[in-house]
Amino acid sequence: MSNTSSNLSTSCNEEEQVSQDDEFWPLSGKPFFSVFIAKTHVKPTYRLVLPTKIHPVLPSLIIPAVLTYKGKKWTMLFNGTNVVMKRFDNSWRNFAEDNKLKIGDACVFELTENSSRNLVFRVQILRGDIPSELLPKIVGESLESPIVIE
Repeated sequence: MSNTSSNLSTSCNEEEQVSQDDEFWPLSGKPFFSVFIAKTHVKPTYRLVLPTKIHPVLPSLIIPAVLTYKGKKWTMLFNGTNVVMKRFDNSWRNFAEDNKLKIGDACVFELTENSSRNLVFRVQILRGDIPSELLPKIVGESLESPIVIE
């Protein structure tokens, strides 16, 4: 995990910061996007291209970006110079590995700071795993024998 450098600042005050116990939070009305984790987001390529719906609010620059999750921060570069593919650099890998992202998980990225000097995203991770308390209720694992939750 990498720490943010001293020239990066966030617009979050203490009341807005997410405690380590808070995994889920309501969206604040700020711009956001969500991504279902696919193979290209994790091993072997670790590449995250941001969806086009968020492109209009992002700068067309290469600038520092910070992802925050559970009180921790990961610094990377955001490359917004390509009109079609705005993305994070290879440092996205640190976030993905540190948080053990797997295919089928989902991430919600809320843009909490947006300037020509840096971007800050607050991230929420939604695991794609079946909760352990539901495992005994699994009837099957196919279309012919679905998981039944009563």
